[in-house]
Amino acid sequence: MKELFALLNFGGFIALLLWGVHMVQSGVQRAFGSALRVWMGRALSTRTRSFFTGMAITAAIQSSTATGLMISSFAAGGLLALTPGLAAMLGANVGTTLIVQLLSFNFTEIAPVLILIGVWLFRRNQPSRRRDLGRVFIGLGLLLLALHELVLMFSPLQDSQMLGTLLHSLADQPILALLLSAILAWASHSSVAVVVMIMSLAGHGMVEPPLAIALVLGANLGTAINPILETGGDDPASKRLPMGNLGTRIAGCLLALVLLPWLPLAMSYITDSPARAVANFHTLFNIVVSLVFLPLLPSYAKLLRRMFPKRTDPNDPSRPEYLDESAHEVPGIALGNAAREALRVADLVQSLLAMARADFRRDNRHRIAHARYVNNAVNILDRHITTYLATLDQESMNTDDHRRLSEILAFSTSMAHASNIITNGLLGHTATLRKKGWMLTPAQIEQLTETLDRLIRNQRQAAALFVAEDIKSARFLAYEKDYFRELETSAAEQHLQDIKAGKLDQAEIGSFYLDVLRDVKAINSCLVDATAYPILAKHDELLPNRLRETEEAASNE
Repeated sequence: MKELFALLNFGGFIALLLWGVHMVQSGVQRAFGSALRVWMGRALSTRTRSFFTGMAITAAIQSSTATGLMISSFAAGGLLALTPGLAAMLGANVGTTLIVQLLSFNFTEIAPVLILIGVWLFRRNQPSRRRDLGRVFIGLGLLLLALHELVLMFSPLQDSQMLGTLLHSLADQPILALLLSAILAWASHSSVAVVVMIMSLAGHGMVEPPLAIALVLGANLGTAINPILETGGDDPASKRLPMGNLGTRIAGCLLALVLLPWLPLAMSYITDSPARAVANFHTLFNIVVSLVFLPLLPSYAKLLRRMFPKRTDPNDPSRPEYLDESAHEVPGIALGNAAREALRVADLVQSLLAMARADFRRDNRHRIAHARYVNNAVNILDRHITTYLATLDQESMNTDDHRRLSEILAFSTSMAHASNIITNGLLGHTATLRKKGWMLTPAQIEQLTETLDRLIRNQRQAAALFVAEDIKSARFLAYEKDYFRELETSAAEQHLQDIKAGKLDQAEIGSFYLDVLRDVKAINSCLVDATAYPILAKHDELLPNRLRETEEAASNE
């Protein structure tokens, strides 16, 4: 019975330790989450910068798993190459050891002070950065308290015959000890908790240095398994980063097992404290693995790409069809390829407009979900086009090539912007209609359908202008802005009249309808700005602004 209560206490204190880590992690992410992601996205460029970025972020949020998820999100979005991603993961592995180094010192006395400060910040402030920092202080206090209680709990267990027998049986089985520790680290999602437990066991003389080292190796191996299991998707390429991280851990563990007979003596030269020796080995292991693999990462990344090839889905709309890398040497052909890909983007935008038109007449949740999928494909293709054009040799391009490159970029970007407005604006409005149970009037539905038909026609006209310049068509498309501007003005006047007349129900629907028309107008502006205006400007038919030049203004010049 005594062993059962001891086991329950052990589980409770480990849970408290994990909760403390969670509070620090969530507090830092809530207080500085967006800033961390922005800074992280800018810093993940080279291997060295990525390594130190991963280490710094992990030391701040006290979780290599959370850092790995952020790194994986950048990699999945195509914003991070595999080599700097692997370097960042190596840095995250070193960063998590710094937490253990801090916990290896006895700061138990300041735990109540940290919790007091945290509660004061949390209770005295509305949801804000100060309140989030309160969570951080509370989490740090809980961490120190949990560690102190674990140390106290292991003191009477030194005389436990059952635990002694278990640990003694593992002393001559380093591989079994490694596997058991890996399972524990995988189950707890934290190498920190497992290494702290090993430190407590070593500090009380319950495990010999060779066994402690084997257990630390298992803790490092176990936490590398979680990202693999949590990585979703059927594409093998999504496994490259977590499998690459696991590969570095496996290689390091195999090397350490070979050197295991000599490692305890080497660690004794650094410190005489068994608990400190555990923390030091945990840190040195990850530093050595990082130093060995950092120079090898480009070759290692190539191996991972061959082992986990990207699955190509012929029906995936986000997969580029015309961006041929071999055409870079001939700018004219490369620009033609990019233009064809941009037309694919325009076709996807036209399908989104058709979805929006259908959704206002008959709401369909599946249609909205599919629209988000198409919009994501549009944005991915836009990024591919931008990257493709940015890698062209600028010096080998003439003036016409530079002009065409700018036109393609403007067209693709405008189409992506229009796609976002359709998905988040127009289709978002249809979701609002469903949630609030509103109904547009028959006149509004008829006018909106006619307007969307006109917008679809303008979108086709814009795509035609992108392929072949035609001054008459450009003038026609530019004049279309007057129609959408007058439509918005008329709806705004009607909305104001409803408010003055006290028709509150109609006024609420009128405000909603006005927002819809503003989104429609914004989409049309994207089309005109991307295609008609550049042609009119080239033929000197576009004024610099819409202000009428008065005699007073002319005299001032």
